[in-house]
Amino acid sequence: MPAKLSVNLNAIAMLRNRRDLPWPSVEGLGRIALQAGASGLTVHPRPDQRHIRFSDLPVIRNLIDDEFPEAEFNIEGYPTEEFLELCAAAAPEQVTLVPDDPSQATSDHGWDFRKHQAFLTDVVSRLKKMGCRVSLFADGDGDAEAVKLAKATGADRIELYTGPYGGCYDAPERVGPILDGLGKTADAAIALGLAVNAGHDLTVANLPALVKRIPGLAEVSIGHGLTADALEYGMAETVRRFCRACGQKI
Repeated sequence: MPAKLSVNLNAIAMLRNRRDLPWPSVEGLGRIALQAGASGLTVHPRPDQRHIRFSDLPVIRNLIDDEFPEAEFNIEGYPTEEFLELCAAAAPEQVTLVPDDPSQATSDHGWDFRKHQAFLTDVVSRLKKMGCRVSLFADGDGDAEAVKLAKATGADRIELYTGPYGGCYDAPERVGPILDGLGKTADAAIALGLAVNAGHDLTVANLPALVKRIPGLAEVSIGHGLTADALEYGMAETVRRFCRACGQKI
């Protein structure tokens, strides 16, 4: 089955927040994305609310529940108590845990599963009691032992951090080894019964090679590149282009 597309709305929210105005509408563009074939919506509510605001979460939850009941809401972030309270209130189908410092501009590495094993095990248990599927941000370096530790937390999935892969847009000679590491990490996860997501700096150009190497890829979460393309092609056509790049017949 082709990978599903979850549209990350953070870049849209960041553009909205430049002015004290309600546009561009996070809800409206989320609606267009789902109408065009996206399988879900992703947000990353950071403590300073510099893009997605906490007040956006019930709006997106209601959009999905009222108009797109087959779609999924994915909330990602570092699991502070405040973040866990947001998840409890918004009841996302999936929570993706990332090891971000609040000051980071964006996610830039996966979890150190050796160092944070006990912490993650506790958080995963709490989230699963809320009824959420849990995915853990992971480096795609081929470390099979780290994947075993991720599995041991009780998580359902890992999300491969594809930033280094996306960073090869102007250096094709670097793609092979990075893609190989991502593939080996995914192979190890799937062998253990973990589903595999991927996200960060994915584009229409680099998605096909990734999904070819990881045919069992469950989901990709894409925001920056998709939003950039939407400025040129419009949100609906951009979503269709990304779905096709995932191997979907749309």
